[in-house]
Amino acid sequence: MSPHTAMTAAAPAAEATVRKSSPGAARGPRRRTGRLRRVGLPYLLLLPALLLELLVHLVPMVIGIVMSFKELTQFYIRDWSTAPWAGLDNYSVSVDFDAPVGQALLHSFLVTVAFTVLSVGLCWLIGTAAAVFMQDTFRGRGLLRALFLVPYALPVYAAVITWVFMFQHDNGLVNHVLHDQLGLTDKPSFWLIGDNSFVALLTVSVWKGWPFAFLIVMAGLQNIPRELYEAAALDGAGMVQQLRRITLPSLRPVNQVLVLVLFLWTFNDFNTPYVLFGKSAPEAADLISVHIYQASFVTWNFGTGSAMSVLLLLFLLVVTGVYLALTSRGRRTAQ
Repeated sequence: MSPHTAMTAAAPAAEATVRKSSPGAARGPRRRTGRLRRVGLPYLLLLPALLLELLVHLVPMVIGIVMSFKELTQFYIRDWSTAPWAGLDNYSVSVDFDAPVGQALLHSFLVTVAFTVLSVGLCWLIGTAAAVFMQDTFRGRGLLRALFLVPYALPVYAAVITWVFMFQHDNGLVNHVLHDQLGLTDKPSFWLIGDNSFVALLTVSVWKGWPFAFLIVMAGLQNIPRELYEAAALDGAGMVQQLRRITLPSLRPVNQVLVLVLFLWTFNDFNTPYVLFGKSAPEAADLISVHIYQASFVTWNFGTGSAMSVLLLLFLLVVTGVYLALTSRGRRTAQ
């Protein structure tokens, strides 16, 4: 056997010997495959939720944006894709504040802004006060916490329908207490019509929303070390000073998220005014969500209603972006 033939025959054996002597070379592809599985598994588990989000939210949103550029009325409701294009006409009609449609939308927007500011402010104030009060240990604290969360746990329709009965003019509990028992009014009030409808709507919204603020603030208070309060008490700081110097600064990140969530929920609230007043809300309580519903499903002008919805979406996106920019800048300045 020639030397060249011997070397050729010995090459596979040498290669097999090298493979056996270096097990890391064989485990390399396996390791990469395992890493890919670990990295890709979370995305694979999120895929059903992502697809459901696309079907439930994003697809209708895109369809609504397309509808806002169409002259979609009841004549094209069977096949909305055949409706003629209107361009920006629906948006021009919505923001023309000299015309009746624009004036009504502007009035509804201003009512919604006033309602949102008052509701969010009162929800935060009551929820924070209740959460701070619940930090002290006393008998029955657990039961009182559970009672505070009842309005938030109740279904919206059941809770609001109960308030509808309480606001009745002749036999409602509100008039019975204010007029018959306390004598605060000269005569029973109409709470579901006229200017009083705004007060009724605000009352129901605050009653339904403050337990959420209470729950979030109470959870945030658990992260504040008790040693800070003990040290402040030793230094002579009273309850007001502790609230200003310790509690509120420590709750700033929690309150920033809480206020944003309450703002979005309240500004977009449709169930509360719809169940409280029906399809036609009083002028004093004409929230923009119900107004868009009336513009779309009562007048059958879906193109204009879709344009109003897109304008509302843009407004909320701008407000949210500005709010997040300001709060993040404030955090960086505080650091």
